[in-house]
Amino acid sequence: MLIADAHLDLAWNALTYERDLQLPVHVIRQIEAPMTGKGRAMNTVALPDMHRGRVFLSFATLLARASGRPAPGIEYGSMAQAHAIAKGQLAYYRALEQQGEVRVIETVEQLERHVAEWSALTPTPLPQGEEQGVRVPPLGFVISMEGADPITTPDELAYWHEMGLRLLGPAHYGPNRYAGGTGTTRGLTEGIGPALLREMRRLGIALDCTHLSDEAFWEAVRVYDGPLLASHQNCRAIARMQRQFSDEQLKLIIARGGVIGASFDVVMVRDGWQWAAMNNLTEPNPVLMREVVDHIDHVCQLAGNADHAGIGSDLDGGFGREQSPRDLDTIADLQKLAGLLAERGYGQDDIEKIMFRNWVRFLRAILRRRTHVKDD
Repeated sequence: MLIADAHLDLAWNALTYERDLQLPVHVIRQIEAPMTGKGRAMNTVALPDMHRGRVFLSFATLLARASGRPAPGIEYGSMAQAHAIAKGQLAYYRALEQQGEVRVIETVEQLERHVAEWSALTPTPLPQGEEQGVRVPPLGFVISMEGADPITTPDELAYWHEMGLRLLGPAHYGPNRYAGGTGTTRGLTEGIGPALLREMRRLGIALDCTHLSDEAFWEAVRVYDGPLLASHQNCRAIARMQRQFSDEQLKLIIARGGVIGASFDVVMVRDGWQWAAMNNLTEPNPVLMREVVDHIDHVCQLAGNADHAGIGSDLDGGFGREQSPRDLDTIADLQKLAGLLAERGYGQDDIEKIMFRNWVRFLRAILRRRTHVKDD
């Protein structure tokens, strides 16, 4: 079955960890075996494994913070530095595109061709390269930005849109120039925060609500009346921490036609886990993929259907196997999710919606949008 994953920090991984993502996951693990540091030799994502698991479409992020909270490899001293780093990450995606590994999808016509090409393939797992004499299509990337720190002013957003940006989450961890993020109680920054959202609306860039503080979330959805998503977001009703969304927040995204992508970071899956504990595990992580299904099912129950749940794995998002479900070795194991959903009583049509069709539908809607300015 095809899979769409709404959140992968691919360029950040390749450039920060110096990983060649054109190599298979297990080869990268061998290379990193002598290395120390969180996630080393525990990686789960690489392009060949995405092919093997039919992860044909993903939201590929640009990620560079300038929030004033120290974090090696992700936090920079100024927005100008964050801007430069994000441009380098975008250049990485374009280099992969030039090599024929991926295609960056910017229009609905490109999306339709990509879906048709992959849908025509045999349903068996795919290696990278040739399969039965047929060239395997490139992977599809839709460019997203996690945290708006690289955007030095709202007026600059038009440049990023021209470069391919189609989805934007204003905040990440901590505060930034535009909004309060995870771990804060800050709302939108007066003046510049709403201005960024209005420019997003004008350009047709979708608002990714993930990582917004509760205060910023409710302010943002009042200012921005365009398409909403939560790319990698679990349910506070199950895992009680601010990083998750309340039922009221999830219902608002559902009511606005959005999709919520389930994250596979185990801290966000099971109640009571803390990120610091992940650095001190002395036995295998006990969380299983079926617990991710609990979050997917919760979204479906809130919606009354399966039209608003999807995958936003965040695999290798600053962690590796040690912080992923125990029964997931590589991203190709996302295929197991279909069977777990079937065990919960989901039918084939609903399983396909959750695995990829909901995200394809969402992208069709946002890529068709024309430039529009909301009247003040």
